[in-house]
Amino acid sequence: MTEHRKIPEPSKSLFERAENFFGLGGDFRPAPVPKELKKPVNRRIEKKRPPAAPQTGEQVVQDRPAEQSAPVTQVPTPAPVAEPVPEPVYEDVTFSEEVHTIDREALVAHGLIQPEGPVTALLEEFRIVKRQVLQSVRDARAKGSTKRAQRVLVCSPLPNEGKSYCAANLAIALAAEKDSEVLLVDADFGKPSVLSMFGLPRGPGFMDVLARDDMKVEDCVLATDIEGFMILPAGNHTTSDSEFLSSERTAEVLDRLTRAAPKRIIIFDSPPALAASPAAELANHVGQAIVVARADRTGQTSLEDALTLLSACPDLKLLLNAAHFSPSGRRFGDYYGKETF
Repeated sequence: MTEHRKIPEPSKSLFERAENFFGLGGDFRPAPVPKELKKPVNRRIEKKRPPAAPQTGEQVVQDRPAEQSAPVTQVPTPAPVAEPVPEPVYEDVTFSEEVHTIDREALVAHGLIQPEGPVTALLEEFRIVKRQVLQSVRDARAKGSTKRAQRVLVCSPLPNEGKSYCAANLAIALAAEKDSEVLLVDADFGKPSVLSMFGLPRGPGFMDVLARDDMKVEDCVLATDIEGFMILPAGNHTTSDSEFLSSERTAEVLDRLTRAAPKRIIIFDSPPALAASPAAELANHVGQAIVVARADRTGQTSLEDALTLLSACPDLKLLLNAAHFSPSGRRFGDYYGKETF
């Protein structure tokens, strides 16, 4: 007969033995997991700041909870408007009221235009020249140039080409304009000729004012009996004419000549560009320059060199003097003397 012994039960695990010992039963299940977990106790809490006083251009935004906060758009504060700088107040500049009589015989002797005389070929030629000058003044003002636009330099490459003759006639022609006046400045300090051409006595002038700070340029301007026509003499010659012209004093003096006078045109009769340096210095202060060249004398090389020295001027013009031939057969001056039918 086979021996049957009690088969030993398999050993229990530690958890099963603990269950029998403490009488916990055999229903082991995982602990229930809550649907919502508690928030950690060490989370950061945003503290509310006291509302600050609103500034210009900013929006006042109330504090919200962290979970409901929204981006805040800051309105940029407009830049403060700069107050306009007041323009400097200048003292009034008035010329002397003493009228000097122009010697008409001196005008005839130098072949200049007669202000009260008949229409001549010479007058008609310079009427055309002055129209070009006035148009350039208007164009320069339209581009923003003001003071320099009113200043015209009359020069030549070499001596004896007629630059003083052309400057004087241009000034007389401009004086006839109804809405402008002209100031003829003798800037040929080495060989001044303007006063003798108009029969006026010598006196202090342009160079004296540049050399002396205690002189005012308006005290040296000569009013004439030609309406709208004034003259500034050259003054006493020095050995530093070019240095005086290149100083800051020159700009101040020229400013006084055009102050509160937007319709005043200044004509400078300067030395020849290739014979003296003042012409190149004056080119820095004018809006246009007229280079006078003789048709029968001035060479191309001399003309090109003169234009190079005057290149600081933004507008250069060429005036051909002593030309006796016109391809178109133009003959000014006799039209008004003929009867009309």
